[in-house]
Amino acid sequence: MAFWKPGTIAPGSSLDRAADRAPALVLTAAPTLKLPILAHRRGLLYAIEKFGFTILIGQTGSGKSTQLPQFLHEAGWTADGRQVAICEPRRIAATSLASRVATEAGWVLGEEVGYAIRFEELTSKRTCIKYLTDGMLFRELLLDPLLSRYSVVVVDEAHERSCYTDLLLSVLKKIQAIRKDLRVVVCSATLDADHLRDYFNSQPALHTGEDNATIISIEGRMYPVEIAYLEKPTENYITAAVTTVMEIHLTQPRGDILVFLTGKEEIDEVSSQLLEKSQELRSGSLELSIIPFHAALPPEEQLWAFQPARNRDARKVIVATNVAEASVTIEGIKYVVDSGLVKLRKFDVNQGIDVLTVCPVSKASATQRAGRAGRTSPGKCFRLYTEEDFDSLAPQTEPEICRTELTTVILQLKALGIDNVVKGFEFLDAPSSLLVERALEFLFALGALDESGRLTNDLGLKMAEMPVEPMMAKTLLESQEFGCSEEIVTIAAMTSVQNVFVGGNSDEINQILHRPFIATEGDHFTYLNVFNSFIKDGRSSAKWCAKHRLNFKALSRAINIRGQLVKYLKKFGVSLVSCGGDEQKVRKCLVSGYFKNVALMKDDGSYRSCRDGN
Repeated sequence: MAFWKPGTIAPGSSLDRAADRAPALVLTAAPTLKLPILAHRRGLLYAIEKFGFTILIGQTGSGKSTQLPQFLHEAGWTADGRQVAICEPRRIAATSLASRVATEAGWVLGEEVGYAIRFEELTSKRTCIKYLTDGMLFRELLLDPLLSRYSVVVVDEAHERSCYTDLLLSVLKKIQAIRKDLRVVVCSATLDADHLRDYFNSQPALHTGEDNATIISIEGRMYPVEIAYLEKPTENYITAAVTTVMEIHLTQPRGDILVFLTGKEEIDEVSSQLLEKSQELRSGSLELSIIPFHAALPPEEQLWAFQPARNRDARKVIVATNVAEASVTIEGIKYVVDSGLVKLRKFDVNQGIDVLTVCPVSKASATQRAGRAGRTSPGKCFRLYTEEDFDSLAPQTEPEICRTELTTVILQLKALGIDNVVKGFEFLDAPSSLLVERALEFLFALGALDESGRLTNDLGLKMAEMPVEPMMAKTLLESQEFGCSEEIVTIAAMTSVQNVFVGGNSDEINQILHRPFIATEGDHFTYLNVFNSFIKDGRSSAKWCAKHRLNFKALSRAINIRGQLVKYLKKFGVSLVSCGGDEQKVRKCLVSGYFKNVALMKDDGSYRSCRDGN
């Protein structure tokens, strides 16, 4: 690939065009044995004591996610049974950070430090530091609107601007106006801190008319990162990524490589091509250890990205989605290959659903990606796009709440007593009226709202409490009426786990082994067959799962989730009844909740939505 770097003469460029941007990418190196946040301990604790809101800006790897909770614990913020909550936008971050802090502090995971993610919690009465996803903390608001157990809430990775992160920031502002003792720390690597400070300072301060929010910046533990752009746009970034990785491997000194792509399919394709090319290397060459990394992988496979290569003489190539951008830190990366693209959920007005769309990254994300190469030594970032393309990128990624379907968000805001979500709630960045209107219309169609827009007692309040999305909540709550609650609760559990089939159906052997479970009636019935066979023939049997190429951990987790959902159904007076093999009952029940998703398959294999009778 033909690359050039700012500061050199390239076709169509002038000398040193990128000099003004250098500070954003070439950062002052810090001692590798001392996290930057340690030098800010006293000032940080003072700010948290004085201000209701502290905005902490620091590069990934500065120690804010692991050290800040320990600072707060040592300073007495967890005394008298109080807790410190640390919200993460991703499950893998919540679980891995809790484990890391437990190891650092010499604690037992689940005792002094624990975590809570959907359908899984590892805490005890002794827990004083609790990592949890932002969605889990928002659910806690339904039971405890003032979050009375927490003395400090840390909102980590706020620059990702997930729906729940934005909602939490708005709700925490309301809570802090009532609970003056509550402290909120917002941590980010690239967030527009001034915008957030102004937002929090728009409410009265603790005692006087002084500001209620402050900003603290800490230097990143970074080395210089050299940036190279393509001289001209590439026609195929998949091929360009493979070519660039092989050129790095054959021409650059040792150091691991991190490749950013948009999704599992691309990752599998690039990994396959790299494996094929690595096998063509001449004898004696440095080996390539190719490791996929994305959210759909089982947790144990995600951990491979953090472990040294099995062969000490191998170079790791981690092929990842944006999950490797900020939420987690992978040591040893010296080279980054950035496609410049990301897959984001966006609301499709015509279909009435969210669709995954491949979009250009923001400048902030591109900077974050480049920074992964400078964690432990000077590094290089190869951007598979031109500098002109970089200049045209948006400064920040559009907040999720401004581009996605809001049914779940509106339902839970209503459950918090916020009936007028347009005028009665102060969003950090307000969603469009179209998104709000569509969500309200759909909740009314589901029966969750009455004609005045309030939650219905018989359905809406129960749906808000269920730990599943509204369509599945409606399906579960209606399942007794259709005479198939046993089957529906199993389907709900199975659709809440990933990777039930090991290796998918990509090869002939897998297809043969999975054939006994496949139902022509659809995936939901296939999941039923798998679960029922696991209970009957293979429960607690990893060997049975291995024999049939099924994921033992995923199925065991499905059993646990099913048990939790059954408790909710019993709480709401829904009895467990079986349809006795009458598939029509299950189909009708699924349509009662998922009617919006009904579509007709056309002759060419595509689908046409049946919304509005079209």
